Amino acid sequence: MASKKLSLTHKIVIGMVSGILLGVLLQLTIADHPWVDAFLVNGLFTVVGEIFISSLMMLVVPLVFVSLVLGTSALSDPAKLGRLGGKAIALYLFTTAVAISFAIGAALLVQPGEGMDLSSDASFDAEEAPSFGQVLIDMVPRNPIDAMAEGNMLQIIVFALLFGIALTLVGKPGERLKNVFEDFNSVIMKLVMILMSVAPYGVFALMARLFADMGFATIGSLAKYFVLVFVVLILHALVTYPTMLKLLTGLNPMIFLRKLRNAQLFGFSTASSNATIPITLETATRKLGVSNSVSSFTVPLGATINMDGTAIMQGVATVFIAQVYGIDLTLVDYLTVIATATLASVGTAGVPGVGLIMLAMVLQQVGLPVEGIALIIGVDRLLDMTRTAVNITGDCMVTTIIGKSEGQFDEQVYNNPDADLSNETSATASINDTPTKGSTGGS
Repeated sequence: MASKKLSLTHKIVIGMVSGILLGVLLQLTIADHPWVDAFLVNGLFTVVGEIFISSLMMLVVPLVFVSLVLGTSALSDPAKLGRLGGKAIALYLFTTAVAISFAIGAALLVQPGEGMDLSSDASFDAEEAPSFGQVLIDMVPRNPIDAMAEGNMLQIIVFALLFGIALTLVGKPGERLKNVFEDFNSVIMKLVMILMSVAPYGVFALMARLFADMGFATIGSLAKYFVLVFVVLILHALVTYPTMLKLLTGLNPMIFLRKLRNAQLFGFSTASSNATIPITLETATRKLGVSNSVSSFTVPLGATINMDGTAIMQGVATVFIAQVYGIDLTLVDYLTVIATATLASVGTAGVPGVGLIMLAMVLQQVGLPVEGIALIIGVDRLLDMTRTAVNITGDCMVTTIIGKSEGQFDEQVYNNPDADLSNETSATASINDTPTKGSTGGS
């Protein structure tokens, strides 16, 4: 009977497509009608969509903190934590460098800005990105409660790591408290399951509002740039990541991509890696078979510093803006762009509007006018949604590679097509019942 029911993926796709079609229909017909704008687009769709986003964000901080504390406390050797961090950061930076190099190469080949006239009234006020030293200082929370209230993910990660280590070292009190955290984690997981059951309606509202608001003239004027960025994003997700996964683990990449559909759809609809953390964590542990002790660390870290999708946008946008303004960049300039964007993926983590801030920083490094960003803002929302789906794919790819290399990975769960979020017992039994896999249970 269960096989005859629509899966969650199918329901989300139906909600997404229905929302897009309705939004396009409204845009082409009665989008300017006051009633449609006030009560439908900026009324019902906005309320339902924002409630959906808020409910996702509601779970992010408690889920990340509890999962990371449990994952850290499960590591009997503290040296593993440093090894995990080193591998994760190295892989995330490597994929970012590959992404922006790929994007620059594609942009030089396609020439998206060729023949386009500069808009004389284009303007953009860039926020200043923090220095690397300030980022290091800001990683340590002065007030962990305040960090949780603000959703500062780097500070939450640091505090959770220290708390988990202390939980392991303190002995019996730590064991008692760990049991409380495991129960807490089970409750949060159930909340995630409840939220996922209403996700198709939230996705429908988000898509309907977006496409009802978006004018097609904006997309048409930047079609070449838009299509190029979109194609490079898709190729990076479907070629670069599966190739790395196959080379470094020997796993079947088609299984990986198939099991990531739900997380990718959530990421696309929310345009937020942080908001999708609960779904990404669930996918990594219950579908891909990575131990909670690894995924609870690498997934939140990836949502914070993994900027592959943004790097692709920056690479294409840099070439596009240079061509529009008639400025020739040298090989040294392009190498500077690659290095700056790669390092900035860590340096600007946690800053609101991080993609545009990073792009402003990159443009300044090679002497391009920051005002050029205004030319691409119109189509950035749709690309931002795709970038988020790509980033989530990268987070799970790195998590799987590290889990496999650390022996914190269950290949039977990975290869099991029934290891689904809707089947909690079968998908997690081998992780939860095998101490050597670093499991903490409940996730």
